[in-house]
Amino acid sequence: MTDAPPPTTPADALRFAFGTLTVLPVRLTRWDRAAARGGMLAAPLAGLAVGAAAGAAGWLLLLLGAGAWPAAVAATALPAVLTRGLHLDGLADVADGLGSGRPAEDALRIMKRSDIGPFGVVTLVLVLLGQAAVLAGQYAAGGARGLLAALVAGLAARCALTLAARAGVPAARPEGLGAAVAGAVPVRAAAAVLTAAVCAAAAAGAAYGPYAAARAAAAVLAALAAGELLLRHCRRRFGGVTGDVFGALAETAATTALLVTALG
Repeated sequence: MTDAPPPTTPADALRFAFGTLTVLPVRLTRWDRAAARGGMLAAPLAGLAVGAAAGAAGWLLLLLGAGAWPAAVAATALPAVLTRGLHLDGLADVADGLGSGRPAEDALRIMKRSDIGPFGVVTLVLVLLGQAAVLAGQYAAGGARGLLAALVAGLAARCALTLAARAGVPAARPEGLGAAVAGAVPVRAAAAVLTAAVCAAAAAGAAYGPYAAARAAAAVLAALAAGELLLRHCRRRFGGVTGDVFGALAETAATTALLVTALG
């Protein structure tokens, strides 16, 4: 009989979250089911770090006189840099897989190719343009508002990953990051993370008053609803989740959150 793995510590969870979801030099010490569970529960913390860095970079350019659009481009590009572009790559691959109209096995094979097809290219252009346009509007209203928008988007994006890793969501392939984290998070724990994320967004927006707090909370909820719709569609088409699906969920949630912050 093999010994049971040691309990997961908060440090293990943070290492898994930051080591798999960012390029920060965090050494993974565990790659087992328990560590995956903790890491996906801690994913929104990685999102906060990425969002804060992106928002601060845009604000810095704004302070240096670069203008709202250069600040927005920086805030849009930095998350891609901090994630090695994996989420954008996943978004493009999922767009190609869904756009192909092929059966699940063929669509998954298309998604594994190294090239990007026309569906992926168009999706990337529209998503990045949309993100930059919203952030430009926010930075035009002030650096702090641009920072808040980037922060909420980063939080919502990684919270969508936590929900997608909940119990009952199968993996489409037996290998890869998707298989490692699929179904790892208990449903109640995922719901607790969702609640905490909404409260954190509201607290961040409260600096601008109750309406801004409500809008930040609504941005997270709308982002997670959009992610859930995409997740369900991918489960029907592919039979489960993959690493690419997780990337597509993150970008979809981030874009939705930004669009809601632009309302009003």
